[in-house]
Amino acid sequence: MQKNYTRPEVLSPAGTLEKLKVAIEYGADAVYIGGQAYGLRSRAGNFTFEEMAEGVAFAREHGAKVYVAANMVTHEGNEKGAGEWFRTLRDIGISAVIVSDPALIAICAAEAPGLPIHLSTQSSATNYETLEFWKNQGLERVVLAREVSMEELAEIRKHTDVEIEAFVHGAMCISYSGRCVLSNYMSMRDANRGGCSQSCRWKYDLYDMPFGQRKSIEGQVEEEFSMSAVDMSMIEHIPDMIENGVNSLKIEGRMKSIHYVSTVSMVYKKAIDAYLESPETFEAIKQELVDELWKVAQRELDTGFYYETPDENKQLFGARRKIPEYKFVGEVVSFDSETMVATIRQRNVIKKGDVIEFYGPGFRHYETTVQNLRNDEGPVDRAPNPMEILYIDVPQAVEPGDMIRKSGAGLINLYSENGKAQTVRA
Repeated sequence: MQKNYTRPEVLSPAGTLEKLKVAIEYGADAVYIGGQAYGLRSRAGNFTFEEMAEGVAFAREHGAKVYVAANMVTHEGNEKGAGEWFRTLRDIGISAVIVSDPALIAICAAEAPGLPIHLSTQSSATNYETLEFWKNQGLERVVLAREVSMEELAEIRKHTDVEIEAFVHGAMCISYSGRCVLSNYMSMRDANRGGCSQSCRWKYDLYDMPFGQRKSIEGQVEEEFSMSAVDMSMIEHIPDMIENGVNSLKIEGRMKSIHYVSTVSMVYKKAIDAYLESPETFEAIKQELVDELWKVAQRELDTGFYYETPDENKQLFGARRKIPEYKFVGEVVSFDSETMVATIRQRNVIKKGDVIEFYGPGFRHYETTVQNLRNDEGPVDRAPNPMEILYIDVPQAVEPGDMIRKSGAGLINLYSENGKAQTVRA
């Protein structure tokens, strides 16, 4: 008999208001966003107060929550105005703020009472004594460091009732819990105050003097080494997360596309539902869940630190060993059930005869072939203009908000046997 486990929330990234709505529609129980201050993603579509208010209203209509990341490391003067900023978030209806800097935590607690505070992963919480410490400071949830193992997570859960949030999918930082200064020195952008240029993922090589003597292979530039970690995916291990009492399954990627956000939110929601129904139900669809994740653009996937310490094989040093096979091409705007015509907004090139897949909330999807492609001026064989409104005939009903992707159109590896060359998009 299946044990009565607590249902963890699916916590999805929302870099923009559009992504917030998509994430929630596709299964997210909560989303985390950035404001225009105190965050670590200065290049994400950070929210104005007006956008936050709209996002909170939308989330409430769907029974979801909105958290705001305010996890920068403050230097002298950075904290000015923080009290008023936190009070504004509280009054807008933000469900919690995610903070790492003790100064900001103290300011928020003192000047915006009633606004829940979650400890950011930037604070590197790796043991239950740390969680208890922050509980005594008034925090109700801790985002564990990505370096925590599953064994450690289980031990933490045994000794504290603090809510645990843990990453389950997305980019892994090459530095400890994201605390890195490479970007500061290489591009004069402070990674810990929102400006990370991901210097670790640049291409590097070792040179003998004089410089500039490298030869290309068959006319292609060699793929140099970098410090680029593979991405995390815990989709096959959702039972471990649930059984060890994780309250929130966190997906990384506020700068990722709506294709990514919708797919990953939907998959993790489906995984939770399946396991809580029964272990057998989860096992029956596990491979389908894995396959679904590989339809979106991402790096290779691994389980991070949960089961072992990553070695050199968990970094990207050349040819990708696995690549996504689909490209996001559009979304459904409306559907006419009498004519069986879908009105779509195009996002990437779509052609007559393309094999496409529609997918929507609840893990709905089916494949068809693009037929009778046309725009407002008449039939077209190829539609290359992003955001153009198009019409296609479909064999079964679709719904507004459904996404469309094209198979056989993702990344292509052009690597020779010695691992040299490059990756391109079809």
